[in-house]
Amino acid sequence: MQTSRYIIKRVLLAAVSLFAIVTITYFLMNLMPGDPFMSEKASEENRAILIAKYGLDQPVYVQYGRYLKNLFHGDMGTSYVLQKGRAVKDIITESFMVSMGLGIRALLVAIVFGIILGCVAGLSKDKLPDGIIRVVSSLGISMPGYVVASTLMIVLAVNLGVLPVSYNKPGGSIMPIITLAMYPTCYLTRLTRASILEVMNQDYLRTERAKGMSEFVVVFVHALKNSLIPVITYLGPLTASILTGGFVAESVFNVPGLGRYFVSSISSRDYTMIMGVTVFYSALIVIMNLVCDILYKIVDPRIKLD
Repeated sequence: MQTSRYIIKRVLLAAVSLFAIVTITYFLMNLMPGDPFMSEKASEENRAILIAKYGLDQPVYVQYGRYLKNLFHGDMGTSYVLQKGRAVKDIITESFMVSMGLGIRALLVAIVFGIILGCVAGLSKDKLPDGIIRVVSSLGISMPGYVVASTLMIVLAVNLGVLPVSYNKPGGSIMPIITLAMYPTCYLTRLTRASILEVMNQDYLRTERAKGMSEFVVVFVHALKNSLIPVITYLGPLTASILTGGFVAESVFNVPGLGRYFVSSISSRDYTMIMGVTVFYSALIVIMNLVCDILYKIVDPRIKLD
């Protein structure tokens, strides 16, 4: 019953948050100079016709009210520039399926390697493996995505020729996956290491050892389970971010995913695409954070959901 009330409360808060995001984004978007048809090779008369056709000549609050009404009915409008006349909902669905397929694999790589390397580093504190892992993870966190993508392309595709540059060829997803997984893997490694070090000297672990339990059970059943709370906290926004794709990875490797629309829609002033990807991304973050909050209770039953 308590969990049900908590979920209802979070859903209502999520709805309020999404409403605020939609409102702020819409009015900030309209502060940008120009309009979606500035780059059109058309006369001023034809441009004015297009503006009137889509109702962009009306007051902002009127446009905003119409957009909210359509959004409540599941209509995100049609793209003005990027894919003229095509429903934004269809564009997002199609491109998200590509990004999700890539993102799930990158997420699994990040979680598995991040937790394993973090455990190894934490259990070998101040030893050689710990030092190597800390240096590598620090480098991975500090390297921008475009540096990782460019380095992989130069080394693996150009110099060694072991992987194709194009995403559409066999093996073409390997470098985008590594690019997407690099930062979260290194961050999860450092997060897991810090959590392991924090719980390893807790009294309850000494008790488990005194009961004769093996070190493997103590570490990977009891210590690891209780050290995953900070990791789960990070997994919410990480999952949303990585599933919607990365602009750098998708641009460098020509991946037809959702990530490229985050920037291209702004640069082209495609208002409906800007709102569509913002609403979708925000909703995904809210849902992932709600899932993570519920997972807290599963990982540690002592946590009370208020």
